Amino acid sequence: MAILENYELQAYNSFAISVRARYFTAVHNVDELRQALAAATQLDVPVLVMGGGSNLLFVQDFPGLVIHIAMRGIQISAAEECSVIVTASAGENWHHFVSYCLQHGYYGLENLALIPGSAGAAPVQNIGAYGVELKDFFVELTALMIESGEIVSMNLQQCRFGYRDSIFKQELKNRAVILSVSCRLATEPSTSTAYGSLQIALAHHTQPITPADVFAAVCAIRRSKLPDPAVLGNAGSFFKNPVISVEHYRVLLERYPDMPSYALNAENSSEHSLGNREFIKIPAAWLIEKSGWKGKRLGAVGVHAEQALVLVNHGGGSGQQVLDLAMSISESIATTFGIQLQAEVRVL
Repeated sequence: MAILENYELQAYNSFAISVRARYFTAVHNVDELRQALAAATQLDVPVLVMGGGSNLLFVQDFPGLVIHIAMRGIQISAAEECSVIVTASAGENWHHFVSYCLQHGYYGLENLALIPGSAGAAPVQNIGAYGVELKDFFVELTALMIESGEIVSMNLQQCRFGYRDSIFKQELKNRAVILSVSCRLATEPSTSTAYGSLQIALAHHTQPITPADVFAAVCAIRRSKLPDPAVLGNAGSFFKNPVISVEHYRVLLERYPDMPSYALNAENSSEHSLGNREFIKIPAAWLIEKSGWKGKRLGAVGVHAEQALVLVNHGGGSGQQVLDLAMSISESIATTFGIQLQAEVRVL
């Protein structure tokens, strides 16, 4: 295990921000991870553990040790009558993991195709897309506790998943390193197609819709709306969809009758019927577009022309420029709608 100094991180963050780490190392197993953590202690510097860097915005050089998780491997850890538990090492590319499962007849993750990043980062965000979240299939994960060095297993309840949230963004932030993630997947074809744009994409199918159809449709939708980070620097959705009270929603609906809304547990709902809901989720992309930010460019950074949730680096932009743009958007939304946007991307 080599520890490199003054290391360029542009290739390790999907915004393609040119910043440097004082120290950098890649770890391929638990022993190397322990060595890296010990080295950080000896050097007396902070640690940043990262996978694909697809949910990070660097606004300055990192003054400590960046540990890049490069652990690979996919295993079948248990097989049952109609399901199988598949375990991915933390460094596995998430989309590759989804593709692997589909190709081997393990179904359920197709709606989460093409989400950038590593398998180890997926539980941190409780990643979700097109009506499905990781927690819907999650069984357990293993993690190394940084302070004690103990390897622990954590189940669904212990991870405390929420909307783009988990215990790893709360009590265990910077205190645990995820090593592997296990999901229970069906061995008989099943699909989740209730999400609005997914229904539209699959409407032309005359035969029963298969998991492969869902996978292909999700990939096509994402490629049509979201820029490839290899071509245009970005970290996917920059903001979370905000949640507001029913009272606040009713006031806004009088001013904006076309304002879409989601049930908190079903992002495929476009109905304004409140039912017994106390809180309503509003699409951040709609708020941003309604405020005139979609496609707007400020120097080297801007808002993507096809998806208002995505902030982009057109080339040569700094992390501070991206952050300034995000703050301007947030202030605009707060002034116009009385809604405070929260970043989904981690700012360093």
